[in-house]
Amino acid sequence: MNAVIKFKRHSSPTITPQALAWDRHHLWVSSRDLGMFYKIDIETWQIVEEIDPPGIVWAAVSLGDGEMRFTIGKGLNDDRYIYRYSDGAFSRLFACPDFTGSYLSYDGANLYLSQWYEKRILKYDEKGNVICKIDIGAEICGHTFVDGAMYVLRGKEKPNEDWRIARLDPQEETPQVKDIAVVPFACRSLTFDGELFWSNYRAKDTIISFALPN
Repeated sequence: MNAVIKFKRHSSPTITPQALAWDRHHLWVSSRDLGMFYKIDIETWQIVEEIDPPGIVWAAVSLGDGEMRFTIGKGLNDDRYIYRYSDGAFSRLFACPDFTGSYLSYDGANLYLSQWYEKRILKYDEKGNVICKIDIGAEICGHTFVDGAMYVLRGKEKPNEDWRIARLDPQEETPQVKDIAVVPFACRSLTFDGELFWSNYRAKDTIISFALPN
């Protein structure tokens, strides 16, 4: 299987980059260790806005028009909750199942939350109810939508950080998950800017952009 192409490394403007989101104009990244969330101008590679969230931001996704959703960890047990961010304010929406969950994506109507160790992605309705469960068959460290298809980073963290990017159609009754390229780094989070995918190499304080092989 071919590896991802147009592979470009960018030094992260913050340590331990974790969540990534694209809002049509800017890239957003959180710092796992500092607890902050930053807006980046990808042309100048400068931080242009800084937000202080109410916990550790493990995942983020833009819904458009300045509105975002976050997976935020709280307390000593790092209990996970979904938060709404709009007009500069955070509001807690609901707890993740068993207080576990990480990466987020949005298809234009519904929110999707992945659970790393459950190896599945949950689809939510607007009231926070789970309406579909998608078996991914491996650990999940990011997912995003492109032209109606879901792209998922899946594989195994231990012992050697073995990851692939896969594609599926979430509208299928039983979505078939197909690996399409090797991701040759310990990836965390996934977003798409209309041309390139972006993911974090958190252990190296690096953000990487890439395309898929034809």
